[in-house]
Amino acid sequence: MATDEHDTDAPGHAGAVAHHATDDHGDDHGHDDHAHDEEALGPVNGPAWGAAILGVLLGLAVAAAFVLATLPP
Repeated sequence: MATDEHDTDAPGHAGAVAHHATDDHGDDHGHDDHAHDEEALGPVNGPAWGAAILGVLLGLAVAAAFVLATLPP
């Protein structure tokens, strides 16, 4: 896609369609004024969350090690 089909329909310009008026808040037909289908959320990725939590815990362990290593004797 080399060009953006919405370039000529930007909010606030003289030729903007009604759903792109600056006072439109998207209340007329849902949150998405461009009528894209809503995508359902996928399943929770347990291994990815586990790796993230493990990474945070290991980072905290490294920070604690730095604190302990820099304490005065």
